[in-house]
Amino acid sequence: MAEAAEYPINGILDLHTFAPRDVGSLVPEYLRVCRDKGIRRVRIIHGKGTGALRRQVHRILDALPMVASYELAGDRSGWGATVVHLRPAGFEEA
Repeated sequence: MAEAAEYPINGILDLHTFAPRDVGSLVPEYLRVCRDKGIRRVRIIHGKGTGALRRQVHRILDALPMVASYELAGDRSGWGATVVHLRPAGFEEA
């Protein structure tokens, strides 16, 4: 069995390096680990393409109580990345 590669937890998640089928479990886990490390602003790079991956990521974010808000990146990446703002650890919206 191949050993899983360690991914840096630095507040930037580039989904180009992952299979689309893994996004549903990867995004929540990455955000949880970021929040545990005190990183509350996370950039998720999903690319532009057809927008399917962006929509999938936004559906995931909508379902996570740890997410305070998110918006498309306002920099040169345009709608190829989403910036996520996380609630502090231990604080979940009811």
